Amino acid sequence: MYPEELVAPMRTDLTSVGFTELKTAEEVDNHLKDLKGTSLLVINSVCGCAAGAARPGVKWAVEQSSKKPDHLTTVFAGVDQGAVAKAREYTLPYPPSSPSIALFKDGELVHFIERHHIEGRTAEMIGNHLIEVFNEYC
Repeated sequence: MYPEELVAPMRTDLTSVGFTELKTAEEVDNHLKDLKGTSLLVINSVCGCAAGAARPGVKWAVEQSSKKPDHLTTVFAGVDQGAVAKAREYTLPYPPSSPSIALFKDGELVHFIERHHIEGRTAEMIGNHLIEVFNEYC
């Protein structure tokens, strides 16, 4: 587990723009099991690709897109273990991946961006991709 002092700025990077943290398995389950509408779930991470591409790309897409998910949520890998484990149950059949970005519609996973689709890409590339996804599902 990472110390809270280390991850606090990384948490704030998303919560300061309207993301709700889900810190327990119960919070994840309560949010996703009977979800109506759309929810973007970011599995946050301390890694460089989360800082350089995933978080900035997600924030830019949410800011720029005319269509947006109804809910913005996040869990933190390596910190909120129960929440992340539960979130990963909802993102099956994809293997565990952090960072990663999931879009749910009416409780069903409709789009998933794995770490290997984040690594080596710019925040702009991820943001533009997410805008296309929002336009299709939101």
